[in-house]
Amino acid sequence: MSECRDGEAKKHHHRGRSSESLLNKAEILAALSITPGQVILDAGCGNGYMAKEFAQRTGESGKVYALDPDEESIGVLESETAGTIIVPLVGDMTKQTSLPASSIDLIYMSLVVHGFSQPDMDGLRDEAKRLLKPDGRLAIVEIKKEETPFGPPLDIRFSPEELCKGIGLPPSQLIDIGQWFYLQIFSR
Repeated sequence: MSECRDGEAKKHHHRGRSSESLLNKAEILAALSITPGQVILDAGCGNGYMAKEFAQRTGESGKVYALDPDEESIGVLESETAGTIIVPLVGDMTKQTSLPASSIDLIYMSLVVHGFSQPDMDGLRDEAKRLLKPDGRLAIVEIKKEETPFGPPLDIRFSPEELCKGIGLPPSQLIDIGQWFYLQIFSR
């Protein structure tokens, strides 16, 4: 099994592409067991399709932060979600965000971790630990590290074991969510 990435950043960009049509949202949402009043961070939210799903489940008593480094995507999401519980933010989960410590019940990341360098993984781990409430969870959806008809090169994908090693939080669940994807949940 290979180690997590070294300090050299791999080039793989998502801008303008959404994974929405590839993933079984119902299966993911069932596994996450979201309840009213929760505070959720959709990190690497892209166009915000999952942030919108989370907002429906947390209700008016909850809050959903939608974080992405792409200012254009966040600008569009801001205009689409004005007046809702969704708070779009420009930011990078591998660095300290503007969100308060111990404020998040669930951090969700979908198809963004593959290709992270070791310093990126360290930053993600540190920021997740800082943001999560004591019983909080980090949920990561990734593409399996095997040949698939689409997706990033195999050498930048993480197997569940490599992801565990890189995240540094205790894994609590590993769920197969279709032919090409898995969901791994880590507990604070």
